[in-house]
Amino acid sequence: MLQFIDVHLKRGDNEIFDKLNLTIHAGHRVGVVGRNGVGKTTLFLLIRQRLLPDEGDVLLPNSWRIAHMQQEPPSSDLPAVEFVLDGDKALRRVQREIRKAEDRHDDHTLGELYAKLEAVDGYTAESRAAEVMYGLGFIADDLVKPVSEFSGGWRIRLNLAQTLMCPSDLLLLDEPTNHLDLDAIIWLENWLRRDPGTLLVISHDRDFLDRTVTHIARLSGRRAMMYRGNYTSFERQHSEQLSHQQSLYRKQQERIAEIERFVARFRAKASKARQAQSRLKELERMVRIAPAHVDSPFDFTFPNPKKISNPVLTSDHAAFGYEAASPVLTEVTLRIYPGSRIGLLGRNGAGKTTLLRTLAGELPLLGGELFYGQHSPTAYFAQHQVEILSVDESPLWHLQSLDEEAREQTLRDYLGGWGFPGKMAIDPIRFLSGGEKARVALALIASQRPALLLLDEPTNHLDLEMRLSLTLALQSYDGAIVIVSHDRHLLRNVADEFLLVADATVRNFEGDLDDYASWLKSTRPSAALSAGTSAALSAGGVGGIGERQSEDRRNRRRASARQREAMRPLRERLQSLEARVTQLHTKVDAIEARLADAETYEDKETLTELLKTEAKARKDLAAAEDAWMAASEALEEAERRN
Repeated sequence: MLQFIDVHLKRGDNEIFDKLNLTIHAGHRVGVVGRNGVGKTTLFLLIRQRLLPDEGDVLLPNSWRIAHMQQEPPSSDLPAVEFVLDGDKALRRVQREIRKAEDRHDDHTLGELYAKLEAVDGYTAESRAAEVMYGLGFIADDLVKPVSEFSGGWRIRLNLAQTLMCPSDLLLLDEPTNHLDLDAIIWLENWLRRDPGTLLVISHDRDFLDRTVTHIARLSGRRAMMYRGNYTSFERQHSEQLSHQQSLYRKQQERIAEIERFVARFRAKASKARQAQSRLKELERMVRIAPAHVDSPFDFTFPNPKKISNPVLTSDHAAFGYEAASPVLTEVTLRIYPGSRIGLLGRNGAGKTTLLRTLAGELPLLGGELFYGQHSPTAYFAQHQVEILSVDESPLWHLQSLDEEAREQTLRDYLGGWGFPGKMAIDPIRFLSGGEKARVALALIASQRPALLLLDEPTNHLDLEMRLSLTLALQSYDGAIVIVSHDRHLLRNVADEFLLVADATVRNFEGDLDDYASWLKSTRPSAALSAGTSAALSAGGVGGIGERQSEDRRNRRRASARQREAMRPLRERLQSLEARVTQLHTKVDAIEARLADAETYEDKETLTELLKTEAKARKDLAAAEDAWMAASEALEEAERRN
């Protein structure tokens, strides 16, 4: 297990942890949450021993292999797939030894090394790396493309792919979904659920946490509190803990009333029964979880437009793109009305951003017709809006430049609702974090009172509190919204309808986000290497075993076959124990899920029996893990002797 025992840590004058205690058992998948600056990334640095506590201890088994995701974009001229394969240190070590043995013509050693190569799944390494890269959105040609030719966001994806290639007992992921689109996030969720190791993940994506973690570790007040269950379960438990605080009750009720008003509005407008049911379930859940956020520092709205045309925008047989000769989208017919809530779905590169940029006037129309109503001012949010903020000026200065006649106190009050009280309103932009800069850009857009709001990934770099506040603000906004986001909670609670951008056009998507996930799965390209890519990999010698080795590989594998056959009983014993350990882990997880349900505690007899079952399952699991370790050591000793 991983343990933090009475950890105290200061960095400069900032006290980050004080008597922090936290225990994470093997096989647990833990989401680490808390406001920005509470020490989530610092926790990872302590685990990796890049920081040492001033007091207390951080303990974990010496045998644990740790894999962590680098945050900085890599700089390398290696082909992308080789960079990803570098994540498997054991594989690379065996491959280096094979090259040395080949240079010496040491056939005996080569036989042993090829057995080791098979033990670390070396013969499938390239296909496994390709599968990970395809899952994260890369295409076949990307595998042999130099890392340095990718953009910063795609190089971060390569960091993630390299991390997933690393066999580990403890996997540390810090905001892994920030640079992913929705289909890549869904793939990553499935991958993480299959991984038997221990996971710690920092994420502001509540749906991602709901689908991947078994526990939540909340950092607050320089300490940590562990909760069983996923993020939704955590919110319910945390809200129950806060409910006794009378001083927070009024604000809690205001939040609940705001959500109830939206439910009433949604019932009146819903046209698709299936979507309506999905949305109402989410809204009902929001009523339960909102109290967990009553201490949120954000309290803002999107001011409604003064006037709005009906329709706001229409397009007929329009063509969008960058060059008239090769448009990205064709035959696009849209009708956007006041109150429209449109979510854009589609694979990365399908044209979602191209559509938004054209509607915003940043790209010229390539063909067809596009009309705006007389009262249809449009506001567009994308990451480049964050980048063009004047870094030497303050949030207040930016707001004043849009409305020179407004009173300074009025503007300060407005910025305070967006999380910029007091001095923060007049500090230069350059001192703000990425999430704070995004909040400034959103505040500026909201202040313009647009009739049509175009949002391209508005939640990137925003924490969970801000994401919830943004969701509530958009729900009460009367203008039209077109949104692209990988945040499914935001889409589910803001969008009334979905458009699918695919096959060079835009069409209605009849279904909800679960249906979209099924559509992605049914249309996912094959992860098999194309003949051309496979040839390129062989020619490039990827993994250190190129075409020059293919002729004699078969003979060398036969040379080691006899010694592998002698070890078969040991391998079969190990596999049987692995299955037993997996079965018991599943049983323990199921019990923990029941213990995370508040209703379980209403029946004391059932609770007592469940706790006894849990204790026995954990005892059986410990025994199975000990037996597995003994069998593993026996196999290693047999391999060493042979």
